[in-house]
Amino acid sequence: MNLAVSKLLVIILVVLVGACLLNILVDFLNLRHSQARLPAEFEGDYPAERYRTSQEYLRQKTLLAMIQTILFAALIVVFILAGGFKLVDQAARHFQAGPIVTGLIFVGLLAIPVFLLQLPFAVYETFVIEERFGFNRTTVGTFVLDLLKSAALLSFLGALLLVLVQWLFLRAGAWAWVYAWLGFFGLQLLLVFVTPVVILPLFNKFVPLESGELRQAIESYARARNFPIQGVYVMDGSRRSTKANALFTGLGRFRRIVLYDTLISRHSVPELLSVLAHEIGHYQRRHILKFQLLSLAVSGLMFFILSLLIGSPALFQAFGLARPSVYAGIVFFGLLYTPIDLTVSIFSNWVSRSFEYEADAFAVATAGNPESMIAALKKLSADNLVNLTPHPLKVVCDYSHPPVLQRIATIRRLFPMR
Repeated sequence: MNLAVSKLLVIILVVLVGACLLNILVDFLNLRHSQARLPAEFEGDYPAERYRTSQEYLRQKTLLAMIQTILFAALIVVFILAGGFKLVDQAARHFQAGPIVTGLIFVGLLAIPVFLLQLPFAVYETFVIEERFGFNRTTVGTFVLDLLKSAALLSFLGALLLVLVQWLFLRAGAWAWVYAWLGFFGLQLLLVFVTPVVILPLFNKFVPLESGELRQAIESYARARNFPIQGVYVMDGSRRSTKANALFTGLGRFRRIVLYDTLISRHSVPELLSVLAHEIGHYQRRHILKFQLLSLAVSGLMFFILSLLIGSPALFQAFGLARPSVYAGIVFFGLLYTPIDLTVSIFSNWVSRSFEYEADAFAVATAGNPESMIAALKKLSADNLVNLTPHPLKVVCDYSHPPVLQRIATIRRLFPMR
């Protein structure tokens, strides 16, 4: 290994270890920032005992995440230094199946042990931590079935994308990254349409919201806003967890507003209408379209950088491979994309948080009930054991939604209540 390759290897290891240390630092600061005293805003709405429980829940979830981060970083470093990628590449090439199939084998041989390493953490989180704090309702059978469905779905989509990208980089020359970029975005756009009607029903049951006071309130609100409702559905979230949520998914005639059954059971009609108005606010403020455009720009940058790395023999030598390949370049790019991904995620999270403020303001302005919106936010926070006082750096790096205290303070500032 020459000096230039050795230096590149050191840079690679610094990037991987640095990303691990940053994650650990952010989580550590977040734990230290947790406040024992219940914030004044929540007094009377959040039982003191449950607030203490939320802090213990945060501690256990964070410690598990930190252990997983450290373990995976250590294993990747050892794997690189021990020549693991070289051995996997040799095993994949042994089948002499052509570059595209060899790439599928190579990625599959790496993905299987990663999946097996992640499995104990998923089991512990679901059946120990979530169970201990009263959230888990997932049976072993449901957990295994979800795991198999997810693995099959990710394998299919991942293989499809890998074949497309490999084929383009092998055949399309200098413009391959552009075609791969457009193909990737096309697949993303297709998933936006098919996810509500094909993928999500694989895991949960969706039934139209039944007639009654809530449906009448929603239809009346939608008519007043000139918002054509394609469907308001109730999802059986209680089958897996007691946590509550709502979401907006799909576009055009595939558009759906989804309310968890656990959300409906715990909130009043005005509170539910505020939550739904928030979701409609995302649509009417074109947040989904804006995120698609942001995703288009980010993926373009990603494929351009990939095109540069694939043409660097020193990169493959640093990972122990004598022969460059598109499939190995994709994997190495995924490992080294961390600093760029952090920068992009900080920006995208900032955009997302600003969208949440806009959707909150839209909901309160159109539903005309700031008290109900605040009450809904408080109930969701208490029921889901949300961390009320995250560290600012944690918010910057990881939060796609503003901390709930900031959301409430903004609502009170924009819509003063008597």
